[in-house]
Amino acid sequence: MGVTETSTYRDLHLPSLIIGGSFATVAICLSLYSILQHLRFYTNPAEQKWIVSVLFMVPVYATESIISLSNSKFSLPCDILRNCYEAFALYSFGSYLVACLGGERRVVEYLENESKKPLLEEGANESKKKKKKNSFWKFLCDPYVLGRELFVIEKFGLVQYMILKTFCAFLTFLLELLGVYGDGEFKWYYGYPYIVVVLNFSQMWALFCLVQFYNVTHERLKEIKPLAKFISFKAIVFATWWQGFGIALLCYYGILPKEGRFQNGLQDFLICIEVT
Repeated sequence: MGVTETSTYRDLHLPSLIIGGSFATVAICLSLYSILQHLRFYTNPAEQKWIVSVLFMVPVYATESIISLSNSKFSLPCDILRNCYEAFALYSFGSYLVACLGGERRVVEYLENESKKPLLEEGANESKKKKKKNSFWKFLCDPYVLGRELFVIEKFGLVQYMILKTFCAFLTFLLELLGVYGDGEFKWYYGYPYIVVVLNFSQMWALFCLVQFYNVTHERLKEIKPLAKFISFKAIVFATWWQGFGIALLCYYGILPKEGRFQNGLQDFLICIEVT
């Protein structure tokens, strides 16, 4: 079985490296051109610095994926660096939306004004019912009534993911050195399943915070057409994570070869194509 898996990896490695490298090269060239255009016409630093930070996600993902695909020894450090930048990019996207709204002070003012509208539009009884709800329930069901609190929750949601993602990346490296990480192994004595659970909840919460913030502010953000940007970014962050998790499951149950190099190589190959 081990010989067959090694043979499969060896047979697919060179073709995947050529195809993945071609896609990665195109993605890097296009993204760098876009970044240089922003830097060339740097007329709105408050917004463009965050746009450039988000755009850098493409060359970072593509470069690290092709390095990892070319040599499996670099798979773990490349994955750690990729995860760290992913967390920063998500924070940058949230900051970009805030910058488009005029900065933090204007966002708070806008949210405070939005929170007063239901009190004017609804009857007294309905208003009393809403007041009785705690902030968490309001955030889940009626985020527009929170005002300033919504911005605090949204910011915390992004920051907690950035911190946890970075912490788990370095924890992964430490556990791998100790031989107890077990990449793709769903066993209680390995660190992999616990890190997966923590990052899953952290990422879901961060993305949900962005969704709720967008729901309240989408009218003011119409000019930049944020929905397409939001869906694209969410797909990159969310889909690639679940893609890696799905590949790990398929390898664990023997549907795909269990060899670690194949699992990581497949993820890197798919990312090279997806970032294009």
